[in-house]
Amino acid sequence: MSEVFGINPTDAGAVALLTLVVLFILTGRLIPRRTHEDALADRDNWRKAFLESEAARKVEHEQVGDLLEMAQLNTHILTALPRPGQADEGEVRGGDRMDPTPRTRL
Repeated sequence: MSEVFGINPTDAGAVALLTLVVLFILTGRLIPRRTHEDALADRDNWRKAFLESEAARKVEHEQVGDLLEMAQLNTHILTALPRPGQADEGEVRGGDRMDPTPRTRL
């Protein structure tokens, strides 16, 4: 076995072995099972949250793509409309009537 903190565990007695365990606990190399299980559960919760977040991001990305296509279509439609200062000869003015029959009053 290799040396740990300059001590060979096979040459040491019970006191040295207990000291080694205490050093492992103090340095964080030996943790209780409950702490380890809590860390694993926390890791699994974060992984699940990440996967849910990625699924929602994918749906959002698809929706943004659809909205972008609709915005481009609207842009093309609005640019095809005539501008107010560039009227055609056949444009209807506010005082013009659509129906050519004369008005009669009752």
